[in-house]
Amino acid sequence: MNSNAQNHRDRRADEETPLLGNGRSGPAKDADEVGLGTKLKKHFGANVSKNWADLVLLFCYVITGLLDSSAVFIWGSFVSMQTGNTVYLGLGLVAPSEGIRWVKALTSIASFCVGSFFFARFHRFLSPRKRWVLVASYTLQCLLIVLAALIVTFGHDESDDKERLHWQVLVPLASVAFQSSGQAVTSRVLQYGGLTSVVLTSNYCDLFSDPNLINVNNVERNRRVAAPVLLLIGAMFGGLWAHSSIGLAGALWTAAALKAVAVLAWIFWSADPEEA
Repeated sequence: MNSNAQNHRDRRADEETPLLGNGRSGPAKDADEVGLGTKLKKHFGANVSKNWADLVLLFCYVITGLLDSSAVFIWGSFVSMQTGNTVYLGLGLVAPSEGIRWVKALTSIASFCVGSFFFARFHRFLSPRKRWVLVASYTLQCLLIVLAALIVTFGHDESDDKERLHWQVLVPLASVAFQSSGQAVTSRVLQYGGLTSVVLTSNYCDLFSDPNLINVNNVERNRRVAAPVLLLIGAMFGGLWAHSSIGLAGALWTAAALKAVAVLAWIFWSADPEEA
């Protein structure tokens, strides 16, 4: 009798046992998911710390050198250094029939200006130093370089691009010039105004006019030295790509990969200590 009762209780317990395990695991799992979502929201909604953020801006000088050296060799126009493009534009306006370089220079200048307008307002309206804003900005910059790389890779033969004017040149030129303004805007956002990554003339002036030039502990001097050195390294690699079978396409794909590294840097960068 007792045995039959025990068997009945065991069968009833088996019937009431959830098929997928302990019924309490559902709410616990939901809590874990909510906790992860909250952590991610807090992580990407935090302001990034400005401490050592100049390292990312200095890293972008390599990208600038890589893009500008290869672009000016293949396209005959800069994509970041708009001082040089302004000179090309001035020469072209005096003698417009002697070449098409001034049209490309104008395209680059106009795209850079529109990009500056866009990225400045993008950061201003969405909160300048929010992690997700920086990640979105640099992701867009990376995608614009990828677009240019795809057009150059699959679009046409780049051997005579200096003498031709067609969309396979103008679109990637405009795309890369547009994204380069994002780096300059970031220097303002992070309050490192001297690290625009697109100009060096003022950097040289500030470096050699610094009264503490030879001091051992001089962070500003170190930044001003690093900027042209890193741009030079990038320019050397851009020149190597442009002179090789890899060509401009290789330089663009390399720049896209380096920009992706910058995106990852902002994803994992430390948050502002005041929000930690």
